[in-house]
Amino acid sequence: MIRIKNLNQHYGGTQILWDLNLDIAEGSCTCIMGRNGVGKTTLLKAIMGLLPTTSGEIEFQGKALQNRSAEFRAPAGIGYVPQGREIFPLLTVEENLRLGLQARNDGLKTIPEKVYQLFPVLKEMLNRRGGDLSGGQQQQLAIGRALVTDPRVLILDEPNEGIQPNIVSQIGDVILKLNEQDGLTVILIEQKLGFARRVGKEFRLMEKGSIVAADRMENLNDQLIRQYLAV
Repeated sequence: MIRIKNLNQHYGGTQILWDLNLDIAEGSCTCIMGRNGVGKTTLLKAIMGLLPTTSGEIEFQGKALQNRSAEFRAPAGIGYVPQGREIFPLLTVEENLRLGLQARNDGLKTIPEKVYQLFPVLKEMLNRRGGDLSGGQQQQLAIGRALVTDPRVLILDEPNEGIQPNIVSQIGDVILKLNEQDGLTVILIEQKLGFARRVGKEFRLMEKGSIVAADRMENLNDQLIRQYLAV
């Protein structure tokens, strides 16, 4: 579904991604893991067109993305939940969700009921401003907004950062349902090993801007954890 070949990216005079290669199969749930500063968020932003790339190829469903604008990615079928959520704090929950409708190709004008089924709290708080929600509720809103776009793949950048444990569990349940029952392809950056093992089917480990290990999640062993994840 997503294929990245020999991707290089520079930020100022510093190279962040080095000949990175990545293949994501349709229907998979893949955790991208690694220590801080290895280029995980940069990789996701490159996929979304939010950062320019120096060279290499990014394909989504066989079509080249690297020369397409960021505005093309969501209508193409890529839902993105950035680190820090980036909801609009002065807009209501409903207004935040409605923004996702603009990226749909089918012209739907109403928020899909499924979003409320996954996150009932959003329906309860439709008229509240996004900035008045708790961190966990804002994260549910950010995921809901991405789902409104009707994505083929959902990309999440540390969806559990700074969120209370009960909502972390709820988000895990939603990811499992979307992936296992609905067949949605999921890519997430995740620092919490327990959560990654719970929801992820595959892992990709990053080090110094490259993918250095790729396998099924059950094969993420202690040696790999010590080498690439331990602080």
